[in-house]
Amino acid sequence: MSVEAPARRRARVRVHGTVQGVGFRPYVYRLAGELELGGYVLNDSHGVLLEVEGSAGAVERFLTRLEPDAPPLAVLERVVAEELAPDGERAFAIRQSAGGETPDAPVTPDSATCSDCLDELLDPADRRFRYPFINCTNCGPRFTIVRGVPYDRPLTTMSSFTMCAACRAEYEDPTDRRFHAQPNACPECGPSLSLLSDDGRSVGGDPLEATAAALCAGAIVAVKGIGGYHLACRADDELAVAALRARKHREDKPFALMAPTVGVAESLVVLDGPARELLSSPARPIVVAPRLSDAPVAGAVAPGAPELGVMLPYSPLHHLLLADVRTTLVMTSANVSDEPIVYRDKDALERLRGIADLLLIHDRPIQTRTDDSVIRMRPRPNVLRRSRGYVPAAIPLPGVGTPRPLLACGAELKNTFCLAKGQRAWVSHHIGDLENYETLRSFTEGIEHFARLFAVEPEVVAHDLHPEYLSTKYALELDGVEFVGVQHHHAHLAACLAEHGEARHAIGAIFDGTGYGLDGTVWGGELLLGDARSFRRIGMLRPVALPGGVQAIRQPWRMACAWLSDAFGADPALPRSLSRRVEARTWRQVSRLIRTDGGCPTTSSMGRLFDAVAALAGVRAEVNYEGQAAIEFEAASDPAERGSYPIDCLEHDGLLVIDPRETIRSIAADVARGVPTGAIAGRFHRAITTATIRACTHLAGASATDVVALSGGVFQNRLLRESIANGLHATGLRVLVPERLPVNDGAISYGQAAVAAVAAVGAASR
Repeated sequence: MSVEAPARRRARVRVHGTVQGVGFRPYVYRLAGELELGGYVLNDSHGVLLEVEGSAGAVERFLTRLEPDAPPLAVLERVVAEELAPDGERAFAIRQSAGGETPDAPVTPDSATCSDCLDELLDPADRRFRYPFINCTNCGPRFTIVRGVPYDRPLTTMSSFTMCAACRAEYEDPTDRRFHAQPNACPECGPSLSLLSDDGRSVGGDPLEATAAALCAGAIVAVKGIGGYHLACRADDELAVAALRARKHREDKPFALMAPTVGVAESLVVLDGPARELLSSPARPIVVAPRLSDAPVAGAVAPGAPELGVMLPYSPLHHLLLADVRTTLVMTSANVSDEPIVYRDKDALERLRGIADLLLIHDRPIQTRTDDSVIRMRPRPNVLRRSRGYVPAAIPLPGVGTPRPLLACGAELKNTFCLAKGQRAWVSHHIGDLENYETLRSFTEGIEHFARLFAVEPEVVAHDLHPEYLSTKYALELDGVEFVGVQHHHAHLAACLAEHGEARHAIGAIFDGTGYGLDGTVWGGELLLGDARSFRRIGMLRPVALPGGVQAIRQPWRMACAWLSDAFGADPALPRSLSRRVEARTWRQVSRLIRTDGGCPTTSSMGRLFDAVAALAGVRAEVNYEGQAAIEFEAASDPAERGSYPIDCLEHDGLLVIDPRETIRSIAADVARGVPTGAIAGRFHRAITTATIRACTHLAGASATDVVALSGGVFQNRLLRESIANGLHATGLRVLVPERLPVNDGAISYGQAAVAAVAAVGAASR
């Protein structure tokens, strides 16, 4: 009696997503071998292509397990399988990558050293013991070394390093976790460290040991990492930290810290479960959390700040350095204040002379400079800077995406750009403030690199409406493209809605410092109704003078003068809280400028209102970095305070206006009576919370929507964001807050892309 052979099946599978450089092909190879399937797998410009053939049951099990059992760094966006006629293939092979097509495969973000590599790094019997460039398919540099796709070694900055026989054997063995790990190397064939003096001369001895000894002795060392150079010193050394602050010209802004372990981090800041998980994640961001009163760090690390930004080692070099110094290090971006991070060795020697005593460098080039990502915790993550560890992971465009490739140029401050094609948007790493040539060059080079990497030739270019933004000027100088101007606060609203896949119109409470308004004034306390297609301004903070323009941002006392003048209707007296910080004559001059209509621009900025009240309460008359007054004012707020100041919401010319003049009068009275700053801060936060909830609830009802989006840099204020969100939730409204992108201007480019994509879809359908 003959037994019928089991039915054979052959399937071709296209896998879209982050599947290159993450061990996906060897995973497929092993899975096919386990199930006794023939076929092949290869990388190409679109992701991974594979075919499997064998018994129908085995092929079905393969398809069922393909996604859930994938390697940890793989992100499968879409898996498309088609049936083919069996051809009798019984062997399975990993084929060479296919070239010559338009690239369309996501590039993986850089990933922290995995536990397997860390075990080898610290094992004296391992051939990579203490090798600072150890990596495998589950970890290591990716985005910062890649020059093009497919992601293969010749298209990375490792192309000049020829693998030795042992590394080559690992690289070619599908059963090894270093199979096609493009940065694979060892001490025999890979990158190496050097320690240099500040004039470029080589320092003898083991570079790591000498660096650790110098740090322990109080030196400041520039350390070349994955995305650029850091400036490092002992975090508990007051003299070293003060020297770093002076040399870097960074007066008050907190320094980031790198702790050796989670346990050490817990001696610095309060960490709950989600915070510990984020701190230890492959992205290894800087996590901003409440500092402990007895945290063993120098006072100069974060003067007056109630929080510390802490990260864990994310490269083998960092692990070795922290293990050798046995203490927490300051690990701040290597630059002079306001310049982009240094990432090229020649620039490091030139720009860091006089700042760093020594430079710990290596000979693996960095293709793309990338700052550390920053996320603030408690109770939920709030992205302040999205960069290393997250970029260039694509963020979906909602709906059908964009029918035409596009570029969005972002804002002036905290700039990012965004390239989009189809349903994917690639928001860039943090570029910074476009205020100098170096940052502008980083912006333009970044756009060119992303365009090559993702094969985007923009046909549509979106930009901010501000004519003087360097990002706008760059956009409008491009030839052969269609331009889409996007109002700043509309971009904030569109970004928040698009991130959450929300297509319906919504109320947007968009509070920030500065944005060019449709009427030519400075907006910043906006209540909008709209979606990605369009928007309408339906409410705002009462506008006041912005005396001195940009000077008012740097000197919050000017905004205090403006709001006092508006609240009392006369030249205000110099408050006692500011009398030691502002000359009476200068105060009178600014007051006269405001009252005589001396050409002051006007602003509805919520950020400037916070500055004004912070100055009036005696927190800070002048700032050394953006948002400093508001940050310190939030920190001063007394959590036990239950009072609130009066605040009005009035209808005026068809708009709902939040009018805090009575609030200002009450604050001025409290200041005169000597009410503690903490009480004033608590009452003011409650007043703004009450007014925002009242306004959004009223406008949502009048506009037949139950969705409210909160965005803009002011919502980096945790106290304000959480109290408003909770209050709106309690009224039955659905509240959206940016999660994958910052609430600040780092999200503007994505919002511009969302607006331009919807416009392109509309144009294509006409």
